[in-house]
Amino acid sequence: MFDYLMKLRENQEELAKIITREQGKTLIDARGDVQRGMEVVEHTLSFASIMMGETSENISRNIDLYSYRVPLGVCAGIAPFNFPVMIPLWMFPVGITCGNTYVLKPSEKVTGASTLLAQLLQDIKLPKGVVNLVHGGHDTVNNIIQHPSIKSISFVGSNQAGEYIYNEGSKHGKRVQSNMGAKNHGILLPDADKEEALNALAGAAFGATGQRCMALTTAVFVGEAQNWIPDLIERAKKLKISIGTDEGVDLGPLVDAGLKERVIGHINQAEKEGAKVALDGRGFVHPKYTKGNFVGPTVLDHVKPGMQCYDEEIFGPVLCVVRVDTFEEAIKLVNENRWGNGCSLFTKSGPAARKFQHEIHAGQVGINIPIPVPLPMFSFTGNKDSFRGDLNFYGKAGVLFYTQQKTITARWREEHEERTQMSTAFPVMK
Repeated sequence: MFDYLMKLRENQEELAKIITREQGKTLIDARGDVQRGMEVVEHTLSFASIMMGETSENISRNIDLYSYRVPLGVCAGIAPFNFPVMIPLWMFPVGITCGNTYVLKPSEKVTGASTLLAQLLQDIKLPKGVVNLVHGGHDTVNNIIQHPSIKSISFVGSNQAGEYIYNEGSKHGKRVQSNMGAKNHGILLPDADKEEALNALAGAAFGATGQRCMALTTAVFVGEAQNWIPDLIERAKKLKISIGTDEGVDLGPLVDAGLKERVIGHINQAEKEGAKVALDGRGFVHPKYTKGNFVGPTVLDHVKPGMQCYDEEIFGPVLCVVRVDTFEEAIKLVNENRWGNGCSLFTKSGPAARKFQHEIHAGQVGINIPIPVPLPMFSFTGNKDSFRGDLNFYGKAGVLFYTQQKTITARWREEHEERTQMSTAFPVMK
């Protein structure tokens, strides 16, 4: 893995350019995609200590008990379009470092980055067959689910696909970790640093054109903080929209025309259901790239639970604004939401922050941090309907997912020791 990490560092700019060319995100955002993936690879260098077993000697006369972790065998990963480097690097480097072989299926929308990732494995002379790249859609996924040699499946993507893969994979006796949709809330208290909070919120809501499962897609303004909403809209208006390679661009296009149509459909439905379109990105047309799949930053105000735009993940540059009177009401709102990937609070109050971190029902919690994605020594801990499975991605949980425990109880009788008499009783330690 050390050699592979060096190869990734040598090729990180090329990987970022491929991401921007295929997926559309800005080049600076694509560099972050690669960097966060390399951090996971770097952390695999410490797995020797994480994978160490446990020993207890002489638990009874001449009997030792010890355990260690062993590979599962063949593992598979099914990756999404929005992070073509980072998420595959959540998968196969962890799997093969734990001793498994791997089958990786990237999204059919963005195959170039994964192809280069595989090529770099060849460059470090990884034995053939350790990592295998397959392409395709529904049929390929079903083959992975049903193949008897594959022992585990890692998936990141939509809830519809994720629930199917989790349920069907489990039926076929596979271990599955499935990271799915999200509706992450950012709560703004009136005592927060206004400029810091609004800047963080705008960046987290509209960065990557909203195509990331940790985007802050719902802003909850508490009490007097509601007076800041016009300032948020002004920030969103200033964001530059163009192709990802242009200088100083903030938002690129959506990945394809189908997603653009879906995002616009959500905005239309929100308007019908009573939300106010305070900033409308539906009509944006780039003067040079007129056929681009662009949607401008959109702010939906006076959003309420029960509206489609609130209940479903939009996966576009659309921020839902919810107004509440109290902090307690904000916490209740988040906890009643079906999603559990992440949630952030903006405040200067220590007691409020402590209350928030203990009472909020979300896997990743940010305090004055808009996108609280953990570094690799921890694990990506989404919960509720955002995750299916028992063990999360990377970190210690990742090692546990890609290995199973083997426990050995051994007795070595001394020559002078009296032989054990035959007994049908259940053995107990004496």
